[in-house]
Amino acid sequence: MIIASYDAGALEQAFGIGMSGVEGLGTGAGWGRVAPGGATDGHHHDESELFVIVRGRGEFVVDGARHPAAPGTVVLFEPFESHVLRNPGQDDTAGDGGDLVFFTQYWRDAERAAARAAAPAGFGDRPVFVFSTPPTPNGDLHLGHLAGPYLGADAFTRFQRMNGAEAYHLTGSDDYQSYVLGAARADGRTPAETAAHYSAEIAETLRLMDIPVDQYTVTDQDPGYREGVQDFFSRLTASGGIAVTERDALYDAAEGRYLYEADVRGGCPGCGGTTSGNLCEECGEPNTVADLTDPRPAGAASTAAPRRAPAARWNLPLHAHAGEVRAHHRRGRVPARLRELADRLFRRPALDIPLTHPSDWGVEPREGDTDGQVIWVWPEMSYGFLHGIQSLGARLGRPWRAADPAPDWKIVHFFGYDNSFYHSVLYPVLYRLAFPGWTPDIDYHVNEFYLLDGEKFSTSRRHAIWGKEVLSPETVDSVRYFLAATRPEGLRTDFRRAAYEAVLADTLIGTWQQWLTDLGARVAKHHGGRAPDAGNWTPEHTAFLARLGSRLTAVTAALGRDAFSLNQAAAELDGIVRDTARFARAEGLLTDTPGWEDENRTAVALELAAARLLAHAAAPVMPRFAARLAAALGQDAPSAWPRTVELLTPGTALALADAVFFQPAPDAEPPLTPWLTRIARTALRLADDEQIAHRTLTQLAAGSLQAVTVQYQILDALDVDLSMDELLHGGTLAELAAVIAERAEPSAVAALTSGEAR
Repeated sequence: MIIASYDAGALEQAFGIGMSGVEGLGTGAGWGRVAPGGATDGHHHDESELFVIVRGRGEFVVDGARHPAAPGTVVLFEPFESHVLRNPGQDDTAGDGGDLVFFTQYWRDAERAAARAAAPAGFGDRPVFVFSTPPTPNGDLHLGHLAGPYLGADAFTRFQRMNGAEAYHLTGSDDYQSYVLGAARADGRTPAETAAHYSAEIAETLRLMDIPVDQYTVTDQDPGYREGVQDFFSRLTASGGIAVTERDALYDAAEGRYLYEADVRGGCPGCGGTTSGNLCEECGEPNTVADLTDPRPAGAASTAAPRRAPAARWNLPLHAHAGEVRAHHRRGRVPARLRELADRLFRRPALDIPLTHPSDWGVEPREGDTDGQVIWVWPEMSYGFLHGIQSLGARLGRPWRAADPAPDWKIVHFFGYDNSFYHSVLYPVLYRLAFPGWTPDIDYHVNEFYLLDGEKFSTSRRHAIWGKEVLSPETVDSVRYFLAATRPEGLRTDFRRAAYEAVLADTLIGTWQQWLTDLGARVAKHHGGRAPDAGNWTPEHTAFLARLGSRLTAVTAALGRDAFSLNQAAAELDGIVRDTARFARAEGLLTDTPGWEDENRTAVALELAAARLLAHAAAPVMPRFAARLAAALGQDAPSAWPRTVELLTPGTALALADAVFFQPAPDAEPPLTPWLTRIARTALRLADDEQIAHRTLTQLAAGSLQAVTVQYQILDALDVDLSMDELLHGGTLAELAAVIAERAEPSAVAALTSGEAR
């Protein structure tokens, strides 16, 4: 017999409360006490855990929802299910000091934990607000912007909606950035005119990128925004957590102008690298400007060292909140990169962050302690997210208020690493001060810098490929796919136009398009253009179906909330196509062999199942392509995420053979392509307006006689002898044209192409 009794004197601090162990029960077990006003630390673990409330009253908080806890309440938590037990406090009617006492048992079940880890985690019935960092309206969006927060947030939101979540994508323009002032001077406009102009350009680029936004807040034009920011700042001042204090600041030695952000450069006090004022993009650490080493004005005629003088500003002693930030980082999805940054910052003995700066562009505090100053735009942004939720709610008829954030709000942020300090360290502290009763539940998704030919994309230096330069209805799918495949998720990556064109030509056109067109041609030839029913199954067929199931599992994980990675999602989409192309080549050996008709139609039915899976799995990443592919398969645009791999309904009419999903890059076709397609049209008696450059002779139903005719004309004109196997199985007409150009004399190619142009 084992008898264990609760003993308050045996408790030790663990998980934020008092705990004591009970030995010999065959599982982990213990007593716990939550004092009035206290709560367990939020945590996730691989054990199942059972709670039995013995004394007192409180509540379990799970994903923002509150569940009563009273004597006799029993609660079982699954592995990895987050939970907090709170004791809001009560009268000492029982003489126990108002304590909430519980008994707990916990145990490991590896199979159960693995199943829970593999299952896609959802958000339940909570509203999910997905924010892409509001861009600075000092220029349009370039591919570096689009590859990072905006494509990431869009794909994430689309996937969550396909899985039944109430998810919204919110962003806007961050009008009061100091960088807008520099752009205004360069453009000869007022800051308000500059912000309005580029905000509209940004919204249009998002539209061209197929990124619909549920709430787009233009901060300088929103009628209630300025007052809301002032209310939020007044909450901060009333909390006592910020105060007006004098700290050193820098001023231009010649003009006396206050220097911060883009106006000054110097050595980062954290990593030593060159940085602008207030934040180092390399190491992510903030600076107070006055602590820069060897500071110099940026972009000014004067190169003299700035003058140092004290300035009274609203300051936040951030170092006093290390424990709160760490607790916040245990609550949601916070990558190690962000947790390491926070720990590095809090190793400093002190970190006072100015929250206001002298400027005439921005929102002034109501408090008169700092005349001539505005609320720094980065703390302002923390309110802006809540304001966006309120504005969205007003349009939807939902009671969401920025001044009263709800415990069930799930917030998901997408941003670049250079914004990490603000989002994951500064904002949780500001929320704690402004709303002490709110425990924000926030997930963070961070990307690194996307480089252009080895250097950072830069709006201010105009070193960029702008979204509008490359986006059109014909290119948006290929651009989204390439950016998804190469976006800098864990490391910096480099955009090179030649690499994009190679992926377009070799992957999307040369592999995806070619397989889908060939599949459509075979269905038209052997099944009258309709999906066949599966017949007899071979072991290879069942193995391929299992392989498709594995791909579905992998792409589901790649787009899920915990392991979200567009790099991995793009790789899995390409994997579906390449797996199926290999399967089709192997099964195609018996396509025209009598006696194997039942097996052949099973193979085709499985290929169509793969195409259907591709349409659904591509929807978050390439929504336009997904809708067009679904339509070619006789299906509605994908709206729900598939749980299994499904065959098409037998008899479904298909339009795959003539569907064109991807267009070649302009001027990317080999110079002999027009000549070779003209020869093929003549030999096959095809219409002049039929697009055939990216189809094979086999797909065009060329027989041996027509192939010989094409072969002879190539030999006669260019002295290049292609074999029949190369002609029929060597690729599309455009690819054959490239092979011919490589083997022919350059002078002969030049003469032929110049004659073709005439």
